[in-house]
Amino acid sequence: MATATTTAVVTGGSRGLGAAIAARLRADGHAVAVLDVIPPDDTDLAAGYTECDVTEPDQLDAAMTAIAGQHGGIDVLVNNAGLISPRRPYTESSKQELLRFLTVNAVGYALATQAAHPHLTASDRGCVVNVASRTFFTGGPGQLAYVASKGAVLGMTRVLARELGEHGVTVNAVMPGQVATPGTEQYNSEDDFDRTMAQQAIRRRVQPDDLAGLVSFLAGADARMITGQTIVCDGGGLLH
Repeated sequence: MATATTTAVVTGGSRGLGAAIAARLRADGHAVAVLDVIPPDDTDLAAGYTECDVTEPDQLDAAMTAIAGQHGGIDVLVNNAGLISPRRPYTESSKQELLRFLTVNAVGYALATQAAHPHLTASDRGCVVNVASRTFFTGGPGQLAYVASKGAVLGMTRVLARELGEHGVTVNAVMPGQVATPGTEQYNSEDDFDRTMAQQAIRRRVQPDDLAGLVSFLAGADARMITGQTIVCDGGGLLH
């Protein structure tokens, strides 16, 4: 459990995985602030909501400064804001599309961490959790822009773990299995989710709360010596 003074910021925390993570961190005792371009449906999360585009450094700096001022600091940053792509041949991926995915899904994580840096390093329990994707390992045909951007997150996680380690700040990445959220349901059918589940060692669909529990663990005292790691939460799907 977190102490009453622990503050967590979740980017892209209004919907889907982000909302589940924000709700779990709040339930586990963190004061939670949500940064997103749309407000949360959850009224409890809405109380800590700030409209913010993670690709805009000025917006991020202003949001982090305001949150730290309100709560006395920032201890945990969950980089989750991102885009999900439809499937189409890589030959149809335009320069603009590639740059858009890299900017939101990777550069946005770096910018958010930069904005939170002075607050994380001032904390005695600083923690960054980056939401990546196991498609980095599976290859995800037809999702070049998305997979490339999420692959960048893994490299970034390792670099940040090195650079922030001297301040006692942990940096890890989590990879969810295929989870039914408003974003993924745009591009996947029920049969798609069932096929993914059939390849898992544990034949149960991965739920947003499963990933949220992992993030909460990494943000807690029991994970203070875990850093630079990429942890898959997919019911053993990658075992096959």
